Amino acid sequence: MDFETEIKERREAAGLTQAELADRVGVTRQTILYVEKGEYNPSLELAWRIAREFDARIEDVFDLPEDVDDS
Repeated sequence: MDFETEIKERREAAGLTQAELADRVGVTRQTILYVEKGEYNPSLELAWRIAREFDARIEDVFDLPEDVDDS
């Protein structure tokens, strides 16, 4: 499932590289890349860590589309 994030925008506004953010939240740079693109669904713990780095709530950083099929 693809979803929208504000990670790239917030990371760039904070002056962080993907590698720096990855180091701060304990994952690889590639993981940050895929999460930013919405191609990787992070665990709740990782989503929380990323949001916390930006002093934000998870729902402010990640946007799940309304038309998600729950079946």
